[in-house]
Amino acid sequence: MKLVTLHIPEQYVEGLERLVENNLYPNRSEAIRIAIRDLLKRELWG
Repeated sequence: MKLVTLHIPEQYVEGLERLVENNLYPNRSEAIRIAIRDLLKRELWG
């Protein structure tokens, strides 16, 4: 995997933290990976 650094609004980070705290994802990175995968599936690979 490649490391990608990005700046996102604090509100997004808080939302990601809530998803992890609610045990919907194991960590923020995994939640972001899944969100990107779903976006690419929808927009490019549909």
